[in-house]
Amino acid sequence: MSEQAKEQTLVEQAPDNYECRVCGYVYEPSKGDGKSNVSPGTLFTDISNDWRCPVCGARKTQFDNIGANDAPSGFQENLQYGFGVNTMTPRQKNLLIFGALVVGFLFFLSLYGLH
Repeated sequence: MSEQAKEQTLVEQAPDNYECRVCGYVYEPSKGDGKSNVSPGTLFTDISNDWRCPVCGARKTQFDNIGANDAPSGFQENLQYGFGVNTMTPRQKNLLIFGALVVGFLFFLSLYGLH
């Protein structure tokens, strides 16, 4: 029997970022590394093993995979639904949710000023 391919979300499809354990530098494939002539779009796994952190000089083995960044958390066909909220990144959704809670709380406190 043939197995169906598992459909991947946009976060799973996006290239992973890697963070230096020594200094906290984050290698983003979309930006590359201008100091070492690593062009934008180069995956971390495609960088040569003698590459070093541009900030502290740590070896490539000192980097941890921290996953994708700024990718919508969902499937491509679902991005058109939900008043545009489905196209937001998780960071943007958190800002929207907690920002609305703060505004609601401030509105509630302002009701004490009415007499």
